[in-house]
Amino acid sequence: MGVVLPLQVSRRWFRYTISLAIFALLLYLCTRSLREWPLPSPPLGGTQESRSLGSKPPLAHTASPCLSPGALSGCRSGGQSCITEGPPPLQAQQQSESLEAPEPQCLGPHGMLGRMVRPFSASLKLEGDLELSPYLAGWRELIKFLTPLGSIFTFATSEAFSKVTALEARVHGPDAAHYRSLVAMTAWELREGLLELPGIAPRHSARSSGSKTTLLLHRALRWSQLCLHRVATGTPGGPEPGEQCSDAYGTVLAPHHPWLVRQAAHLAFLSFPGRGRLLELACPGTREAEARAVLARAAGTLEDVYNRTQGLLAQRGLLQLA
Repeated sequence: MGVVLPLQVSRRWFRYTISLAIFALLLYLCTRSLREWPLPSPPLGGTQESRSLGSKPPLAHTASPCLSPGALSGCRSGGQSCITEGPPPLQAQQQSESLEAPEPQCLGPHGMLGRMVRPFSASLKLEGDLELSPYLAGWRELIKFLTPLGSIFTFATSEAFSKVTALEARVHGPDAAHYRSLVAMTAWELREGLLELPGIAPRHSARSSGSKTTLLLHRALRWSQLCLHRVATGTPGGPEPGEQCSDAYGTVLAPHHPWLVRQAAHLAFLSFPGRGRLLELACPGTREAEARAVLARAAGTLEDVYNRTQGLLAQRGLLQLA
């Protein structure tokens, strides 16, 4: 018994010694890592001491066994500020801006709205003028887009189709050199006596002018633009698209139509499609918010074309040709 007791005591103290040694090692490592931890950044402009001594580069930091899981991700306990992982805010902003959302398919080269917007935009490339060939190409795509939307659009597009065809005959006819743009066309037709100006009879009364045909298309474009814009921006609980487009018709086209045509148009507006159906036809396979944005963008292009044409016709006193 005198020999066994000292052996048990010595083994117990040996275990305690090992544990104390491990604890001391961990404590030393933790103390060393805390000395190497970078101090918090000084406020903007630095303290008086930092301005006098100059800034020093931060010490390298390596994770140690005493760090908490939050410290491994850049956060420290004790109320210190936490810098989350990831790029700095400026870098994050630049990266988010570079990752642009893909263009909706309906605005692409094969989408119906895209095929309409592109030629209309191209018609504005001439500074202070309107190029007629892409303008008419845009009108053809607009007719294709509007025709499936309802009977009122069929009524309007059938009238527009005949005018587009008549003006295309001039753009591609023997006098094509004078029909490249709106400015060239109006100047040439004025010289040739083709314009039916107030108080002045045209020298060639049997020939209708391209300027008059353009004016009629111009009014129809305004109605189309207003209607599409109101479909895109209408608020829930507000007026229905049929009412909005009927109001646009009454403002833009009705004053130039006979009574019978106006009555037929108002009857057609009664069967006008709902907003959801119109948005689905305009941009298939997209959410309503995205379809609204795309349709508003297309209506904006039509408005740009209308404003350019309106200004050119007004400058030449041609808004009362028909």
